[in-house]
Amino acid sequence: MDLRQFLMCLFLCTVFALSKPTEKKDRVHHEPQLSDKVHNDAQSFDYDHDAFLGAEEAKTFDQLTPEESKERLGMIVDKIDVDKDGFVTEGELKSWIKHAQKKYIYDNVENQWQEFDMNQDGLISWDEYRNVTYGTYLDDPDPDDGFNYKQMMVRDERRFKMADKDGDLIATKEEFTAFLHPEEYDYMKDIVVQETMEDIDKNADGFIDLEEYIGDMYSHDGNADEPEWVKTEREQFVEFRDKNRDGKMDKEETKDWILPSDYDHAEAEARHLVYESDQNKDGKLTKEEIVDKYDLFVGSQATDFGEALVRHDEF
Repeated sequence: MDLRQFLMCLFLCTVFALSKPTEKKDRVHHEPQLSDKVHNDAQSFDYDHDAFLGAEEAKTFDQLTPEESKERLGMIVDKIDVDKDGFVTEGELKSWIKHAQKKYIYDNVENQWQEFDMNQDGLISWDEYRNVTYGTYLDDPDPDDGFNYKQMMVRDERRFKMADKDGDLIATKEEFTAFLHPEEYDYMKDIVVQETMEDIDKNADGFIDLEEYIGDMYSHDGNADEPEWVKTEREQFVEFRDKNRDGKMDKEETKDWILPSDYDHAEAEARHLVYESDQNKDGKLTKEEIVDKYDLFVGSQATDFGEALVRHDEF
C-alpha cells in the first residue's frame, strides 16, 4: 500500500467511524496494562514476567533451563544499569519496563527506518522524510483523492521540528520515534494537544466548545434522538472537561482530557520487584540479587514445570 492509498484508507475509516451514530470515538491516551495476567505472586509470576520482558519475549524464557535464564537475565541487567554503577534502581527498572512494553512501537519505527533513511547514514533528515512522503504529490495541485498534501506536510514539519531536540532538522532514531508516536513522549504532549484541538475546533477560535466536542465523536446523521452515551458525554463536558465553567475547553483542559494522569503501572511494578528482591534492603538491586530471584523476573522451564506439577496435583 503506497502513501496515497494509506491516507485514503485512513480518511475513509474516519468517515465511516463518524457516520455510525451509536459508536464513540475515543481520543484519550491511556497507559496500557503491563499484562493481561492476574498479578498474584502466590499463584504465579506470569504478570511480573510480562511486565519485565514484554509478553512476547517472556514466552521465550519458558523454553530455557534455569542456567540459561540466569545467563540471559544477567545480560539484561547490564542493559538496565544505565549509569554502570553496579546497581539497578527503581528508576532504571521503571525505564526498562516502559521500554519493554513499547517494543511494538520500536518495531514499527524499525520497519519504517530504511524507507526514509535514503543515504543510509543512520539518521533521517526532514528533507528525506518530506521527499519520500510527499515528493510525488506536491507537484499535483489538484489530486484525485482531494487531500491537501501541502497542509499535511506543514503539520508534519511542525511535529518533526518539535521531535528534533537539537534543532538541526535531522532525527536520530529516538527523535524519529517521538515524531511518529508523540503521545509516548512527555516533551511531545503539547503537539498532541495542538493537533487534537485543530481537528476538533471547527470555528478555529482556539477552543473546543460543547458542540464541537460532541460533534467529533458523534454524528446525528438525521437521528433526532441521541444515544444515552452522548447525553453522558454532554454531562461529562459540563461537569469535568470544562473545569473553569466558561463553556469551552482551552489547551490545558484539553490536555487533561486526552492525556490524563493515569496510575503509573511501570512505577508500581518496579517498586514491587525491588521490594521482593532487595535482600539487604538498601533500596537498590545488585545483579546477584536479581539473578537469585530469576524466577520472579523471567522464569524458565523449571518454574513452568513446577506450576505444571501443582496443576496436576489438583486433578
